[in-house]
Amino acid sequence: MTPQLIITLSVTMSVACALLGLYYFWRDGKSPTFVERLSVVANRELRGAPPPQEPKGKGLVDIIVPSFSTGLKPRTGIEQQQLRLKLARAGFSGSHAADLFLGLKMICLILGGCIGAGVGVPFATRQYPLLIWAGLGACLLFYVPDIILRWLTKKRQEEILLALPNAIDLLIVAVEVGQGLDSAIRRVTKEIERNCRALSQEFALYSLQLQMGKSRADALHDLGVRSGVRDMNSFTTVLIQADRFGVSIAKTLRQLSESARRKRRQRAEERAQKTAVQMIFPLVLFIFPGIFIVLVGPAMIMLWRDLASMN
Repeated sequence: MTPQLIITLSVTMSVACALLGLYYFWRDGKSPTFVERLSVVANRELRGAPPPQEPKGKGLVDIIVPSFSTGLKPRTGIEQQQLRLKLARAGFSGSHAADLFLGLKMICLILGGCIGAGVGVPFATRQYPLLIWAGLGACLLFYVPDIILRWLTKKRQEEILLALPNAIDLLIVAVEVGQGLDSAIRRVTKEIERNCRALSQEFALYSLQLQMGKSRADALHDLGVRSGVRDMNSFTTVLIQADRFGVSIAKTLRQLSESARRKRRQRAEERAQKTAVQMIFPLVLFIFPGIFIVLVGPAMIMLWRDLASMN
């Protein structure tokens, strides 16, 4: 077998493994969350139906993925908790999310090495051997899952940030009609499920923690930390202080709503101010050259003809 054939087969197998890992990672991350699964089990118990049976055999993910992710698994409990928190902030809360993410990174590492070696075959020299090209490709592709995860986290946090003022307004309405804070949050969870699924899941998990016996202060603290949104953290901190000192929840929520709306308006104004600066680069690179050609082009052609006729 020639080196070119070996590199081609390695790249093909790596691409297939990467696509398979990405598919299972996305499917497992978007599978029913712990809250949804627990709600299904609770409904079955209320109807008197037997609980669902766990599958006895291991699937493809249980066999292949751990072998890829073993080398990248965090060693300490704190690192494992940080990894789960990072994945949860991006919306991947499945049971295999961490293993699939680490396995996908390992597959990208192998794939990057194969691609780098394949690209570096024509350019390999003594100063830059094939090993350097393979290592460069592996390093570049190894961080691609982290970049995608960071983008998904930012997108989800922005969704929560935009929906938070409206959720606080609904909480104010529910509290002012006589409902408690916990029941109001459960009501708002159902109302915002279609408009903002991410915030609805966070509120549902907060209600679940309360049902499991966790104190309100701890559940609110976990809500602020788990979302990763600064405004949500401020929202939960103010609610904890109001609950501790016996302040009116309705007045506190109203002040939080005004503050959240003011911050959202300030962010919109800030983005509007940045738009003028950001439009300079597309104008200079794409629009001004076309305008210059349209306006100056005919004059340049006529000038060239006149100079040619004079000669």
